[in-house]
Amino acid sequence: MTVTDKEAYESRIDRVLISEEEIKQALKRCGEQISREYEGKPLLLVSVLKGAFVFLADLCREISIPCEIGFMAAQSYFEGTSSRGNVQITYDLAQDLSRYHVIIVEDIIDTGRTLAEIIKLINIRDPLSLKVVTLLDKPSRRVVPLEADISLFTIPDHFVIGYGLDCGEYYRNLPYIAEYKEKSL
Repeated sequence: MTVTDKEAYESRIDRVLISEEEIKQALKRCGEQISREYEGKPLLLVSVLKGAFVFLADLCREISIPCEIGFMAAQSYFEGTSSRGNVQITYDLAQDLSRYHVIIVEDIIDTGRTLAEIIKLINIRDPLSLKVVTLLDKPSRRVVPLEADISLFTIPDHFVIGYGLDCGEYYRNLPYIAEYKEKSL
């Protein structure tokens, strides 16, 4: 998908599901919880690129204790709107995880396949502890047994865009979460 026309771009935004203000309030609560739980502990926030980069940036600013960040990239959608079930790790961490309490910062848990693979990789590296924080949880789509330790929002089975989430690399810059409108036949 290539979008150069603003009207065509905006026509694919069906409706706002979670407002910018709702996201800000949830981030504040989550940052406070993490700050209390990990005070005095070596903390590493691991963002799963690309979708979670906005979430990580805003979340780490709400955390009042020292923390480091790291990045991983995994791919399962390959420019479509549904996962094909194949997970490919395209960028891996460089840190020695055995020195950290690790929090995976995920944008959305859908089928759970991608996150399950990332959890396996991180657990092999023996972190002091491992938790998952997700912006969005779509439990109705889960195909592997997996739950986030902290989920900011639970959503129905819609393809969503905004706040880092994309469709064909577009819409990441929206300050809210919206439902993506598929083309009519």
